[in-house]
Amino acid sequence: MNVRIHLLALLAVLGSGAQLVQAEPARQLPLAEPCFIDGWPNALNCHQVDVADGPEHEKIALSVLVAPALAGSEKEPLYLLAGGPGQAASDLARLLHPLQKINRERDIVLVDRRGAGRSDVFDCGIKAEPPSDPSEFSQLLANCYAQNPERPQTLNSRQAVNDLEQVRVALGHEKISLWGGSWGTRTALLYQQWHPESLQSLVLDGVAPIESKVFLSAQKAEAALQQLQRDCAADAVCAGFGDWRGDMDRLLASWSDIQASNFPDPFTGRRVEQPVEAWMLANAVRAALYDPAAAAQLPFAIHQASSGNLSPLAGIVGLFAQMEGSMAMGLTFSVACAEELNRITPQEIAADGANTFLGDGFIRVFVQGCASWSVPPRPYARSEPRAHPVLLISGSADPITPPQYAEQALGYLQNRQHLIVNGGGHINTPRGCIPDLIRDFLDTPEQPLDAGCVAEIRRPPFMAAAYGPALAVPTLMAQGGDHPDGEHQVADKDSAGKQLADKGDAAQ
Repeated sequence: MNVRIHLLALLAVLGSGAQLVQAEPARQLPLAEPCFIDGWPNALNCHQVDVADGPEHEKIALSVLVAPALAGSEKEPLYLLAGGPGQAASDLARLLHPLQKINRERDIVLVDRRGAGRSDVFDCGIKAEPPSDPSEFSQLLANCYAQNPERPQTLNSRQAVNDLEQVRVALGHEKISLWGGSWGTRTALLYQQWHPESLQSLVLDGVAPIESKVFLSAQKAEAALQQLQRDCAADAVCAGFGDWRGDMDRLLASWSDIQASNFPDPFTGRRVEQPVEAWMLANAVRAALYDPAAAAQLPFAIHQASSGNLSPLAGIVGLFAQMEGSMAMGLTFSVACAEELNRITPQEIAADGANTFLGDGFIRVFVQGCASWSVPPRPYARSEPRAHPVLLISGSADPITPPQYAEQALGYLQNRQHLIVNGGGHINTPRGCIPDLIRDFLDTPEQPLDAGCVAEIRRPPFMAAAYGPALAVPTLMAQGGDHPDGEHQVADKDSAGKQLADKGDAAQ
């Protein structure tokens, strides 16, 4: 197989996790028929819930999956809202595992919004082998729009929130709590504004406030990379890679057509089918920063690339190369162009990209795509104060929704708590004690959380060499030296367990 760096992977802007487990293919199911989904061993209740934009509009069926409370309970259910915009809630199956204690006493509900997943997906046919060239990608979008000019006008956040409210009523839930991840946090915040009487509490992970312009992400990615630099410099193994950030900047600045054409396939080692340009590499670095486990590989991979060995860097690219289908591109551009790109100016794009490794490499694809995706601007009204209990979760090294968003842009939330995972990337719900804290919050949302355990969540260990992390502090590095062949020596095995413990929780 000859892999490409797919634009769908590079454009996974606000997805609720790097690559979540895919659901089974869509199929027509009677109401409440038991069914199963990849990534979760227990039976779900599968519903087809009819919703409409208004009394005179034709109804459509939304796919709704319910993980019923294992012990039965009168507690309000927890709805999971996916990111993107364009990701399906049914792709969040893996979150059921860290939330299983919550699922003992609460139903967990996954609603595929219209245009995503099992709810009449609008993907423009851009799933298998999409082009990596932005111009070709934009042409595919233009063709899709020309064939479906009316549908993009019907897909927006107001409609998605109103659909969600109809699902709540259809399932007979008096009040609900919402978990939102990434763009799903904005959907949850809009639901709070428009249907406050239906809401019990909010859990928001990777917060994208209503007023924020989250597609301006270059400065945030730069800050996340600089935090990785600081953490690397404080690590005995990683510090041995020297000025790997400078190596990266020089590599991107001098990237040649020869290197682009001879970049190794991460799965076969052979030359890639289409050239890997410098902006694509920069986007791969940005994508790696979403996940601390992937970010921990960057210093070693870049250090090797500066010496001519591109294979480790290709391996990081390969982590995100098989994400096609994770975003429904028709839905993504219908929402993004109307609610984000229309209020971002060229001057803001230039200022955001200045003095960053990313520049406009991320947003340019959306600018080009929206040029042929004609939808009217859909501005949001000013947010009104709300008193619902809200739990905010941020990673200090999140390259797209940093903690500042939760701290500075949500003053209208009168009853909020904020957990910040040091070194955390994008979406931290599965990590460490966070699931237990979410459960405690849902059970007693008015009580302050005892969140001391969050400080115990640390970055995964940095990659030391081709075989992975060091099991202990290298002897020569501890003395300020380095092994002449470029690979760090490993100290005695008796200290390996302690070193792994010191590295902390690597799961995400």
